[in-house]
Amino acid sequence: MQPVQQYIHENKGRFLEELLELLRIPSISADPAYKGEVRRAAEYVAESLRKSGADRVEIIETGGHPVVYGEKITAPDLPTVMVYGHYDVQPPDPLDLWTTGPFEPEIRKTPLHPEGAIFARGSADDKGQFFMHLKAFEAMSANGPLPCNIKFMIEGEEEVGSANLEGFLKAHAGRLKCDVILVSDTHMIARDVPSITVGLRGLSYVEVEVQGPNRDLHSGLYGGAVANPINILAKMIASLHDENNHIAIPGFYDDVEVVAPAERKAMNEAPYDEEAYKKELDIRMVHGEAGFTTLERTAIRPTLDVNGIWGGYTGEGAKTVLPAKAFAKISMRLVPHQDPEKITELFAAHFKTIAPPSVKVQVRYHHGGYPVVTPTDTPEYLAAHKAMETTFGKAPIPQRGGGSIPIVALFENILGVKTVLMGFGLDTDSIHSPNEHYGLFFFFKGIETIPHFYQYYAELKKD
Repeated sequence: MQPVQQYIHENKGRFLEELLELLRIPSISADPAYKGEVRRAAEYVAESLRKSGADRVEIIETGGHPVVYGEKITAPDLPTVMVYGHYDVQPPDPLDLWTTGPFEPEIRKTPLHPEGAIFARGSADDKGQFFMHLKAFEAMSANGPLPCNIKFMIEGEEEVGSANLEGFLKAHAGRLKCDVILVSDTHMIARDVPSITVGLRGLSYVEVEVQGPNRDLHSGLYGGAVANPINILAKMIASLHDENNHIAIPGFYDDVEVVAPAERKAMNEAPYDEEAYKKELDIRMVHGEAGFTTLERTAIRPTLDVNGIWGGYTGEGAKTVLPAKAFAKISMRLVPHQDPEKITELFAAHFKTIAPPSVKVQVRYHHGGYPVVTPTDTPEYLAAHKAMETTFGKAPIPQRGGGSIPIVALFENILGVKTVLMGFGLDTDSIHSPNEHYGLFFFFKGIETIPHFYQYYAELKKD
């Protein structure tokens, strides 16, 4: 590893500049207006793969944004690792809450990142994290034969549900054949507490519409006589949780995994400072389902959250209007054994049932994914464990993550392989929020750690 690590040390400045260039591309997959920029990001990734030493680099079309593929096959008898990541990003709104432009990356020091952090949309989720793999691959390729065959699949639709990935996996299953998937799109417990994600929650994401009158009305002439869709929607949403913050949808918890007391105890032994947590978020107290700790609520319990709500007049000044429609976007995070299709059906049926006859309701399903739990006794997990222990100087802690990566379940169902979730971010990196950032320490630590994964994985597979 010494020549590889020396190469990384000597090229840190260039690696960082190349990442900053990628972060300047506003590859917002959710907004059709940015289709050209998403394509430009794909082209940048493809060129980066070529420069890093990958073969058969190709931008492969899908029904939406393309997938970037590349590979380096050293020998047929070596294990094959496929790196997955995504080059698309979340919309940056609200723009007025950004200190600097979301696509004008700036490096600033913070208490958690004394070496500096890159402030830009996509810096942690997931451009900065998948770019570590390209640079680690470059360092290995420049210093002798690879210990494993390596493939890359970097997609452009993760932030909108990866709707075209199932078809892509089925159509290219032969090309994508591998022994394990390696993903860096998760976080660690802390800078001095490395961890590996061993579980992810599933997702059901819906949009609801409440229709009242056939047009916007004067609130003075019609208010009190005609149902206001915003008022109705607010009441309906409020009824989705009871006084214990338990989700009040019949059947919602029927398939929820009951986690053993021993596992819950071990989970709560992870470093966690509630006062620091509240201070960092500027909240007076935590909030959630009764009977569970914060660490449990964000990992092993399902949730229902409103992600956006709108209707009527929201411009400057006043407009006394009784709106015709109100809307909300709602996400439900799911735990093992919950089926996103079943949960969506339960939600839709319940939401329509609780609507008064004075309004009409529609529920539109956007996307979702199944929850996953990965084993901790496999060669791939042990290789990640040893790699992190080598570079951090201490053993990583296995932890369940609260987020969702729907593609992980698809990898197992279609390609028949497990995934290692070896992320290097922090949960304080403000992903999906204004001022998203990614610490330079974690960016470079990831590049240093990843080559060790390949070394240990090859050794463990041989044994």
